[in-house]
Amino acid sequence: MAAKLKKGDKVVVIAGKDKGKRGEILSVLPSEGRATVQGINLVKRHSRPTQTSAGGINTKEAPIRLSNLMIEDPKDGAPTRVGFKVSDDGKKVRFAKKSGEVING
Repeated sequence: MAAKLKKGDKVVVIAGKDKGKRGEILSVLPSEGRATVQGINLVKRHSRPTQTSAGGINTKEAPIRLSNLMIEDPKDGAPTRVGFKVSDDGKKVRFAKKSGEVING
């Protein structure tokens, strides 16, 4: 199964506590069906002080379900579905179903 969402894609959250927010995918976990998005699904983690780092409360991104994300249309920035087609040079490329534009990457 080809990946519809990849690292570096600009996405819109369509469900959950961060609905409507936008961000860039930092990593994808295909086996779990999740992705980590910059600034989305922030959680606080308490850490103990060690010899190398001070303790405290750290905020970081937690993985979010891929079903709650939609890629941004390269033309107008609206959420869109992803399709696949073969380009003129014979490569399989992703395209935005809303505008028909090819998504780089």
